[in-house]
Amino acid sequence: MRLIFVFLLLATGLTSAHAGQLAIIIDDIGYRQTDTAVLSLPPEVTLSVLPHTPLGKKLAQQGHQKGHEIMLHLPMQALNGDTLGPGGLTNQMSESQFKQQVAQAMDSVPYIKGVNNHMGSLLTQLPAPMSWLMEMLKSRELYFIDSATTKFSRGEEMAEQRGVPSLRRQLFLDNDISHKGLERQFRQLLELSKGPGMTVAIAHPHPTTVAFLKANLPSLSKEGIDLIPASQLLPLALARKQGTNPTAALK
Repeated sequence: MRLIFVFLLLATGLTSAHAGQLAIIIDDIGYRQTDTAVLSLPPEVTLSVLPHTPLGKKLAQQGHQKGHEIMLHLPMQALNGDTLGPGGLTNQMSESQFKQQVAQAMDSVPYIKGVNNHMGSLLTQLPAPMSWLMEMLKSRELYFIDSATTKFSRGEEMAEQRGVPSLRRQLFLDNDISHKGLERQFRQLLELSKGPGMTVAIAHPHPTTVAFLKANLPSLSKEGIDLIPASQLLPLALARKQGTNPTAALK
């Protein structure tokens, strides 16, 4: 992972010092035939795939071939009790059950570089299972992105304790998939992403969302915003925590 960071630090140093750095993650991928539309998005868009789904493995393979970074979208127990689906993690599992479930989910999606939580408003608040998760991520040199489905999540805290690179979602793009709703969230995304700094946004493979992004992502460069894979934000996050320049480690 250290060598990966050196490479990413170098890549970060080659981008504009004044450009905002933005990662957009499309998650909930794997169940619907319409999910294949995400493959038409620019390769800088990160794709997060649900485990053990009918289309997940194929879409991860195709996405990787097209240059997309692939993540695992790991189902976690929610406060509202919604059904988790295959690979779901709950607070009723022993450590061995939990880690076995995580390992099987990881093995079901090829080419993954990181993990973000699907739901999880209950489980991400619990230090023990989140610590178990980070141990699994550490062993496979994967990063974690907290989808931030609750403000009480312990995800980033547990990741830092276990030495797992992590980020936190700032914006959901498509809770409202009407054109007006998408425009409103995209304007907010532009404001968050302008200037030096980093932003993580999450969207979903709704046909309306994919069409909107295809039409509007070209405007990012005109606004001075670099769209990059999620992993390329990790050096910026590390530098921010340490209070250093992200390229200082190379000097």
